[in-house]
Amino acid sequence: MRTAFFRQFLRDVRAQKLRLTLTLFGIVWGTVSVALLLAFGEGLRANVLKEIRGLGENIVIGWPMRTSKPWQGLPRGRQIRVTEEDMDLLAAEIPEISSISAEFSTSSVRFRAGRNVIVPQLTGVEPAFGEMRNLIPEADGRFTNDLDRQRRRRCIFLGDELRTDLFGAESAVGRYVYLNNVPFLVVGVMREKRQMGMYGGPDEDHAAIPLSTFQALFGDPYLDDMVVKPRDPSRAEHVKRRINEVLGAKYRFDPEDSRAVYVWDTIENARTFLKVMFGIEVFLGIIGGLTLLIGGIGVANIMYAAVKQRTQAIGVQMALGAFRADVMGPIVLEAVAITCVGGAAGIAAGWGIVQGLGFVQGHVESQAMEFIGTPTFSLPIAGVTVLILGMTGLLAGYFPSRRAARVQPAEALRHE
Repeated sequence: MRTAFFRQFLRDVRAQKLRLTLTLFGIVWGTVSVALLLAFGEGLRANVLKEIRGLGENIVIGWPMRTSKPWQGLPRGRQIRVTEEDMDLLAAEIPEISSISAEFSTSSVRFRAGRNVIVPQLTGVEPAFGEMRNLIPEADGRFTNDLDRQRRRRCIFLGDELRTDLFGAESAVGRYVYLNNVPFLVVGVMREKRQMGMYGGPDEDHAAIPLSTFQALFGDPYLDDMVVKPRDPSRAEHVKRRINEVLGAKYRFDPEDSRAVYVWDTIENARTFLKVMFGIEVFLGIIGGLTLLIGGIGVANIMYAAVKQRTQAIGVQMALGAFRADVMGPIVLEAVAITCVGGAAGIAAGWGIVQGLGFVQGHVESQAMEFIGTPTFSLPIAGVTVLILGMTGLLAGYFPSRRAARVQPAEALRHE
């Protein structure tokens, strides 16, 4: 049975060389299109998600603002001023909070290192801020710690670009930078990272000192914002609601007033992004699948021609009592075989192109390439491509085989 099928397959190949070659090219091109579109979609998703997480993963950021509603006899438009002590209150009242840090900031401090002078963004934060905001130190340094906070040490953590502006390519850890002529020991430099979301500018241009030191130097009791990390990201909405309730009870504003404390929910933003990217990947897969469908139409045309050439042989089979499956099976298998040969070549070509693009991307600096990310030819992508190929092959063989199975033996035997 297998030998007869193989011989018939070779006869059809010899009889339709040009048509088969063009059809195989269509299958290869369609497969490459599916693989590349899905690989670029996966690379874009991974790259943008990495940039979103550069701000911090699973965090909520809140800014005390002004009330937009009157409450308990108090007018709208009142300024809400939150202090460091309120962070302890929130942590005590909301057990769903894993980490919390106040953030004080100023952009009026002059930094000096040697002859280099710059006025960047300076923040005063708790030690937990570094991990929450993805401020990972380079190997030779660290972020500020609890001992720094307790002793109000004059130590500082620099963004990587700020370090370059102050010290050039030299190591900064262990050296001093002067803040308004007050010496601060550099204890760490941020490892380079990609960052999409930001406020007050990118972290690479910022510096952080212990919150207690910041307050001792500048004496401002009111924080600029607070960074909160829920223990469970799925409970972020509950945490946001409880923050408004706790602060609303203390400062007498409507807990439903979303403008009193403006909240940036990065967790929800990430979820929305993943949904959008899933839609884009599905769209790219559909476009690639339609391209592959054109090749499938070519396979179906070949099989229709093969059925026409085998009409008498099919009539003999039917006259001898062959079942529909005996007629349809070899035709479907032949279509699948043609599709698989073209698909295998297409997957190999797609993989090679993706690897080549990754190599070029690693050696050529380009903002466009940085945004698109590295195309990724993953096992799920290969699986989706194979699934589309299999469906295409089955459909390309099913309809011609169904037509063959419906041939009446008497009419088939009279066919010239």
